[in-house]
Amino acid sequence: MRSYRDLFRTPEFTPFFLAASVQTVAQTTGGLALGTLVYRATWSPLLAALSMFAPSLAQIPGATLLLSAADRLPPRAALTGTALFFAAATAVLALPGLPVWAVLAVLLAEGLVTSVSGGVRWGLLNELLTEDGYLLGRSVFNMMSGLMQIAGYATGGVLLALLSPRPALLLAAALYAAAALVLRLSLTPRPPRAPGRPSVATTWRTNAALWSSPPRRHVYLALWIPNGLIVGCESLYVSYAPQSAGTLFACAALGMLAGDITVGRLTPPHLRPRLGTPLLLLLATPYLAFALHPPLPLAAALATLASVGFGASLAQQQVLMSLTPAELSGHALGLHSAGMLTMQGVSATLAGATAQLTSPATAMTALAGLSAAVTVALRSADSRHARTAKPGRRPTAPHHQS
Repeated sequence: MRSYRDLFRTPEFTPFFLAASVQTVAQTTGGLALGTLVYRATWSPLLAALSMFAPSLAQIPGATLLLSAADRLPPRAALTGTALFFAAATAVLALPGLPVWAVLAVLLAEGLVTSVSGGVRWGLLNELLTEDGYLLGRSVFNMMSGLMQIAGYATGGVLLALLSPRPALLLAAALYAAAALVLRLSLTPRPPRAPGRPSVATTWRTNAALWSSPPRRHVYLALWIPNGLIVGCESLYVSYAPQSAGTLFACAALGMLAGDITVGRLTPPHLRPRLGTPLLLLLATPYLAFALHPPLPLAAALATLASVGFGASLAQQQVLMSLTPAELSGHALGLHSAGMLTMQGVSATLAGATAQLTSPATAMTALAGLSAAVTVALRSADSRHARTAKPGRRPTAPHHQS
């Protein structure tokens, strides 16, 4: 599979892609609206950040208790059901007078569902495409995410300027419902990828097996921590520029799109592994300039440049799949997604708390410096492991019995 045209000729890929696109618009439109609603009600950078990223905090219990369901549920039913759940939850968030604690409770419930649905989605993508097509397919999904985030934040920004946050939330709920309909009507019923029932014990065993391999463990850490800290910077856009947060989010999404195109389509496969560390450093470095409190045009340019670095995750995911048995692909990708979102939630909380005590610009600078330091430390650890590894030995994926 060599081209995007080949992808869209693959049966079921196009409706699957369209449903995911609609859900991304719903997520970004609803997230911006909810963050603005909470900030206007509380004037708290911490609560505004949590309202946009609180679902990520539920990824830890989801990944440790529920993730075995990613390979043990019928994909069509699971994806349709989760889209309907998000439609209902978003409609609840639009209710007038909903207290902040209730908002956070709904968001945490969404996070538990997301911890499973991410593994189901990416496991199905791996199933729909040939082995050499997964990276190209994931690249298209990442590019779609960038474009749909631009569309979602632009739509949310217009609705917030003309109306109020609640109509934007209701629009997001309707989009989730439309995505559920597309999934239900277009996907073929498939059996689960792995036998047996989902269970906490199975989740623990598989997590332990995936984590036991040092090469795979290093990939997970590189996927989770540096970019999670930068998402913490992004969680402060609303408090940094309350009237123009949509612009900053859209510019960041544009940069992410450029990075995904560069890595997924324009970079030769043999060069991708070398781009991980440079791209992660690019992801962090521009945010150091926020120490100078740049005006909106410069801040938007810095956010765009930095987000090109998110392209590093494509190459890292390719390595992860090469180290993982096919029957565990959904669980492995779900663990990646859950860990990434968890780190984003932790970083958003850290960013909001730091901004509460200092300022949004100071917090963004601090998290960017920490992200760059972690990238350098992980690179040093990889180099030490490569020097001490025995010649002729290659890491192998663990065997797993359900």
